[in-house]
Amino acid sequence: MLCQALRRFGQKLVYRHPLEKKVVEFEFGRRLHTLDLVALGVGRTVGVGVYFLANEVASNQAGPSILICFLVAGLTSLLAGLCYAEFSARVPHSGSAYLYTYVTVGELWAFITGWNLILSFVADALIVVQAWLLTFENLTGNQISDILHESISQHVPQVLADNLGYFVVVLLLLLTEIQNLRYQEYYIVFKLFTLIKLLVLGFVIISGFIKGDLHNWKLTEEDYIQDGLNGTSSLGPLGSGGFVPFGFQGILRGSATCFYTFIGFSIIVTRVKESHNPQRSIPVGIVVSLLICFFVYFGVSAALTLMVPYYRLRPGSTLPEIFLHIGWAPAYYVVAFAIYCSIFVGIYWGFMFPIRRVIYMMAKDRLLFPFLARIRTGTYARIMSTVIFGIIAAIMVFFFVLTDLLDLRSTGTLISYSLVAFCVLIIRYQPERKNRGNEAQGQEENGSAAEKLTLRGLFFPGSPTPTPLSGRVVYVCSSLLALLLTLLCLVLAHWPGLLSGDPGPVTVVVLLLVLITGITGVIWRQPQSSTPLPFKVPALPLLPLLSIFVNVYLMMQMTAATWAQFGVWMLLGFAIYFSYAIQQGLVG
Repeated sequence: MLCQALRRFGQKLVYRHPLEKKVVEFEFGRRLHTLDLVALGVGRTVGVGVYFLANEVASNQAGPSILICFLVAGLTSLLAGLCYAEFSARVPHSGSAYLYTYVTVGELWAFITGWNLILSFVADALIVVQAWLLTFENLTGNQISDILHESISQHVPQVLADNLGYFVVVLLLLLTEIQNLRYQEYYIVFKLFTLIKLLVLGFVIISGFIKGDLHNWKLTEEDYIQDGLNGTSSLGPLGSGGFVPFGFQGILRGSATCFYTFIGFSIIVTRVKESHNPQRSIPVGIVVSLLICFFVYFGVSAALTLMVPYYRLRPGSTLPEIFLHIGWAPAYYVVAFAIYCSIFVGIYWGFMFPIRRVIYMMAKDRLLFPFLARIRTGTYARIMSTVIFGIIAAIMVFFFVLTDLLDLRSTGTLISYSLVAFCVLIIRYQPERKNRGNEAQGQEENGSAAEKLTLRGLFFPGSPTPTPLSGRVVYVCSSLLALLLTLLCLVLAHWPGLLSGDPGPVTVVVLLLVLITGITGVIWRQPQSSTPLPFKVPALPLLPLLSIFVNVYLMMQMTAATWAQFGVWMLLGFAIYFSYAIQQGLVG
């Protein structure tokens, strides 16, 4: 009995969502072309991140080498985008990393992915709240905040007075959710403001070439002294000057921070059913939108660091403030107002809809409590869910500053991207699943029992097409590679003696690389699926492995506080999964 219970428990953990099984679909009654999807991806991606983070990263993390940070973050997102593109062609359903993981590697990892997505979207909502408030405060010169603080702080606790603005914005967001426009009307406004946003950022880029000075990329200690700074300022250490004032470590930390600015393209894969030709338009939309975002960010960061010496940028300052440094006050107000409006228009995508969608999908799959599935059905349920999540967002304002939220959002997304890359690596080498549920799984088990694993078979498989045995070999090898890549990233990021050439860490790195190369060779020799698809990730298994490595390495740049907060969230999720979700599956 114990063995049978453990067997059922293990099968539940790796149970995969059948491709033939009906999945949750979200349709809005509008057919989208490739250009519409590109506009959706760019509009959802370009926004709060570049408005806030460009100044922050340039001032105390990377300096002018923020260009390299955006390049690294962009390539990381592009690798993830290629993996998403293959899945959108392979699984023609409106979904997300949650659905892709459930189809490929099983229920446990699907729950982890979905739980991370919920964290990411909640953090996104809070970031939007803080972004909108800060923009409004900058436009009014902090006058409203000062008046409210002086008049209210006498009657309420200090902590409430300090965060009153956040409550006001949360309330406004709730009203926006309840009174939102119809989808078709909203989408026209969304595309219009996406165009305005790109034109405004284009103006910032052109201004940088007009008013920029290449000397700002070659700053020395003499420049600090002339500005009355002796190597330090209110920003902390100013770095060593030049194009990379904070060294290679600054570039890595800046890349991890800049990664947030590329989050958002995955909304395209939720529009499969609205696309005219999803198996082609979804991959093209993802790749093109990411390329556009990269060139915009690259140009904006170049303009920023050319117009203003990086050490003059204040922590917490926003992008339009660079025009105050060059005496273009009207441009400051125009750019700030345009970004303020674009944040408001983007609230619908960034606040409640993504959270409701993921929670609804998980509740329908019995991974969360079933009453949560009602948040999609009925006006009352939608309003109540919006109010509840709004209250949660307001409470979290007390415990998280903006940088904490950005790191939490990036960590959750990097884990989701890594799991999607892992799924692509596995599913390409799996045999076709032509039958449903347990019947298909039983056939795989019988097929793998008939085959025998030999050392020669690892490098010279006997079948030109994937078999259950070769699929299991790839699954095991991919899991080992994920573990080894994580260990390699830990050594590279946190073993101080590596750069000095100490034999200990160098030996460990060489051994890990040898093991990674050997296991990668085993996967490379396995037969791949010959199913024709409009798009496939090229250079398998290298590109998915590279995506996993870069994602994990960027995660290693996060602070211990971020990992502690993330660990608390995951413990809460595992408590729900092992106390409820897995019990529902075992009973069912």
